[in-house]
Amino acid sequence: MPAYVVRRLLVSVLILLGVSFITFVLLYVLPADPVRQIAGRSATAETVENIRRELGLDRPFIVQYGRYLLGLVQGDLGRSYLQKTEVAELIASRLPATLLLMLGAILAELALGLTLGILAALRRGTMLDQTLMMASFVTVSAPQFVVGLLLLYVFAVKLGWFPIGGYGTFAHLVLPALTLGILGSGWYSRMMRSSMIEVLRADFIRTARAKGLTRARVILVHALPNAVLPVIAMIGIDIGIFMGGIVVVESVFGWPGIGQLAWQAIQRVDIPIIMGVTLVSALAIILGNLLADLVAPFIDPRIKLK
Repeated sequence: MPAYVVRRLLVSVLILLGVSFITFVLLYVLPADPVRQIAGRSATAETVENIRRELGLDRPFIVQYGRYLLGLVQGDLGRSYLQKTEVAELIASRLPATLLLMLGAILAELALGLTLGILAALRRGTMLDQTLMMASFVTVSAPQFVVGLLLLYVFAVKLGWFPIGGYGTFAHLVLPALTLGILGSGWYSRMMRSSMIEVLRADFIRTARAKGLTRARVILVHALPNAVLPVIAMIGIDIGIFMGGIVVVESVFGWPGIGQLAWQAIQRVDIPIIMGVTLVSALAIILGNLLADLVAPFIDPRIKLK
């Protein structure tokens, strides 16, 4: 396993290098000019050129990218053009809120998705199965802001059970996490249903039933650990998505996560922040998938990491 981890980490470095290059190229060729955002509309041409020279944006692309990589190797994500603050500090200040929302959302979508998927698989072909799969299709298709505003209206405005927005307590976390949980549960329920149906047809399940094991033991001990493996891989992807920030949900609930930071940076063409958030998101996806791969052998000993 140590050799496997080392190889994955080396590949991860190459992936991050590719992500940084592609993102830098896209930002370089954008028609939007970050210097104009900093200088303002009334700035003279001389002022604009001075700012451009001060930021090093007058240099060739390869020089700019080389300087960025050099700083990146030293752990420097750059400095925000507009906020005049280190990007690492800005991301770190938003990280606790993002991690908290990510954890709550993953727990919510797993609780809803796995439960509904297992019920649908056990009642395959029945009205319950069809109803649950239709509901999963609706949740997958529903816009984030619609679900968020609906939950706010019912549970915050009408019932008054939760605050309308903000951050700081468990009550503030419930509605945004539930919004993401509902939206993500559709994917998990459909995947869990398909995986569970396939596992329930396997020979070892028939053997377990022939031994006289209870239905609950067959499902929980023998079927579920094998059916859940595809779901673990999907969790690794979700970690990266949530780390990148869910802009719409954060906006609806006033959640101070990385998504809001990224959206503000995009509006202002604040390149260092955009690069920093992109790399952090890519790193989260890589680490999430690596973690999923490392957990898989503990669930299914037949999986060997080489």
